[in-house]
Amino acid sequence: MIAHLRGYVARQGETWAVIDVAGVGYLIHASARTLRQLPSHGEAVEILTTMQVSEEQIRLYGFIDEAEQRTFALLQTVQGVGTRVALGVLGVIGPDGLAAAVMAGDKAALTRAPGVGARLAARILAELKERLVDVASISAPTGTVAAPPGGESGDDALAALVNLGFGRSEAFLALGRVRSKVGGDAAIDLLIRESLKELTH
Repeated sequence: MIAHLRGYVARQGETWAVIDVAGVGYLIHASARTLRQLPSHGEAVEILTTMQVSEEQIRLYGFIDEAEQRTFALLQTVQGVGTRVALGVLGVIGPDGLAAAVMAGDKAALTRAPGVGARLAARILAELKERLVDVASISAPTGTVAAPPGGESGDDALAALVNLGFGRSEAFLALGRVRSKVGGDAAIDLLIRESLKELTH
């Protein structure tokens, strides 16, 4: 099992890169998020990897960080999600975005990923919602996913922010940050006002 590669970027395409390690080129498949963060051609890089072996082929998948690697594995526990869809989701919304989408029930965020229609998005949300501990752990080190709004005022504030044109996931995150500051029992007008400040800064 190859756990990581340390070398330099030899070549790169839209969905893959070749990492040269001591003269041997390893082809890795990766999300757009990881590929965007790779250094320029010829520069040193260290990348985490997951190897998948089937009867037809051996494939190596590369990840810029552990959060993405864990999310890649978690997504594939959902029926109908394979490696291509998992990389697509990671490339569009990333690990933190997925965690926020699951907690917020944001189907629209998931359907932005290639290969994810409304039905598959709903299944991803439903199946991962049952594993919130695993989902929350994706972003635990960075602390970017706040606690859910909770309560009637939180739900109403979230609906109001979405009606104002903000994405459900970004509104959810802003509202969670505000709630952690002002308390869960705050009035809806305070929650909306403070969340708007978060969203427009």
